[in-house]
Amino acid sequence: MTSPLLRYCPDLYNYLRRETRPVMVGKVQIGGGAPVVVQSMLTSDTRDADACVKEALGLAEAGCQIVRVTAQTRVIAENLQHIRDGIRAAGCDVPLVADIHFKPDAAMEAVKWVEKVRVNPGNYADKKKFAVKEYTDEEYAAEVADMEEQFVPLVKECVRLNRAMRIGTNHGSLSDRIMNRHGDTPLGMVESALEFARIARNHGYHNFLFSMKASNPKVMIEAYRLLVAHLNKLGADWNYPIHLGVTEAGDGEDGRIKSAIGIGSLLADGIGDTVRVSLTEDAIFEIPVAQQLVKPYNDGVPAQFEHIVNAPPVSYNPFDFVRRESQVLAVNNVKVGGHETVPVFTSRKKWDAVAHKIDKLGDYRPEIVIEDSGAIEIDPRDDETINSINAGPDAKLVTIKDGLQLPVIAAYRLLAARLQPRHPILLKDTLQSAGSNDFTENLLVAATNIGSLLCDGIGDAVIVNGEDAPGQSLRISYNILQAAGVRIFKTDYVACPSCGRTLFNLQTTTQKIRAATGHLKGVRIAVMGCIVNGPGEMADADFGYVGGAPDKINLYVGKTAVEFNIPEEEAVERLIDLIKEHNRWFDAPVAA
Repeated sequence: MTSPLLRYCPDLYNYLRRETRPVMVGKVQIGGGAPVVVQSMLTSDTRDADACVKEALGLAEAGCQIVRVTAQTRVIAENLQHIRDGIRAAGCDVPLVADIHFKPDAAMEAVKWVEKVRVNPGNYADKKKFAVKEYTDEEYAAEVADMEEQFVPLVKECVRLNRAMRIGTNHGSLSDRIMNRHGDTPLGMVESALEFARIARNHGYHNFLFSMKASNPKVMIEAYRLLVAHLNKLGADWNYPIHLGVTEAGDGEDGRIKSAIGIGSLLADGIGDTVRVSLTEDAIFEIPVAQQLVKPYNDGVPAQFEHIVNAPPVSYNPFDFVRRESQVLAVNNVKVGGHETVPVFTSRKKWDAVAHKIDKLGDYRPEIVIEDSGAIEIDPRDDETINSINAGPDAKLVTIKDGLQLPVIAAYRLLAARLQPRHPILLKDTLQSAGSNDFTENLLVAATNIGSLLCDGIGDAVIVNGEDAPGQSLRISYNILQAAGVRIFKTDYVACPSCGRTLFNLQTTTQKIRAATGHLKGVRIAVMGCIVNGPGEMADADFGYVGGAPDKINLYVGKTAVEFNIPEEEAVERLIDLIKEHNRWFDAPVAA
């Protein structure tokens, strides 16, 4: 069902890393066959050079290969010289990236001192006032020309100083011009980035890469696929590297799962040359997560799997989410398939281990025991079994049998392509008998494999086998369903990682808001440290808590600011009042 004109991956069943040109960031190569690079961002205030140097050295020691730092204004960007000098004086050559949003003059200062500059096309020399208007072709072209006039000087400086650049589009921070022509869509994100890329190429500049970040993994995955497909259409010399990231992923297990779904699924398809995991935690904790996500590909693990041959086209459109249309079955009195809620399976062993406390498991209860479900376990390459199931009069619950040396994602893609749509599919996180002894690794593997398939509309039930601990395996299952947007069973938080722009302590504030609102199932709350990650980046959040000034908070309903400059000590209570005013509040149940 993939359009012959849009292909982001040459083979959706067998791993092949996308070939790109190399981009040099100082001494670090991104793309061009180099291992996938891990990077992070400083949370320290850019005006505090000593704090930034100390944090950057700690990140580099932990394995961070590129360090990003915000530069909000030209004056702040001047301090990048002292940060760079301090890092180099300590004998560390980790490259620095300046994060630029609204100020072209800040970029022109920053490029003097750092190896790479990141610009966001949605708010770099462009209009972002959420204005609604119909653009004529002449008006549209005039705005592009104005943007080009302000962007070209930076391009020329990058050429002169041999600097790299990331053209980094974010969902929700697209310019009014793009929004009014393309909407707040993955296509709009791609078009926004390509405008800047064309200008760079027109001036002979090619040392750049792209990113397409969003807090919603489905949007993020689609945007990156669409970008690569458009680059492929433009020609072989548009083979620029890709920076992967899920923006505002949040913290804890939720942040790691959301990041793994977005980043992991694209890496599995050969896309991605550098990654940043954005957690609302100290930046040092991002590094091991990113390292675990890229390790299989840098170690050549995909080559260990058997090759899938003679496979039919995939059964889904990679650029448009539609849930696979299966027939509803009653499995142990639980509905499976169709548009029913995706249930969580477990093994008999794990069920027995928690049976005495099922009433205390709350939202993380097992729903079906796989051994009692009648699920048929098959090899998706087995013609005889596939034909027998398809020829039968009744729909069957089908899954992949354990022990096959196939990548999980590819195996289930093949199953969905060969099995008639009426048969529901049970997703597994691994086809091996056991996972790792490392809980985080099991979590990331499960989120990558199950989450990727759910975001493609494949899967009517899930089971996590790789994590032995019964309670933890259930929690992973439910949190993957939430992060993939297929089963909302708790409050959803969109929280940006700290950086030098942040106007309050994001970690403690996020936890405070969680404690007060964590029982509001189905409500989406964004916690943003500044206006850069404010109304636009919140995308589809119901309510927003945004730093407006030091110690002052602005509150949003959707993308509309409704209260300004609330003292920080009063802001959480005022947020609760706002939720109540919009009839989304209910009191938390009293604990037994």
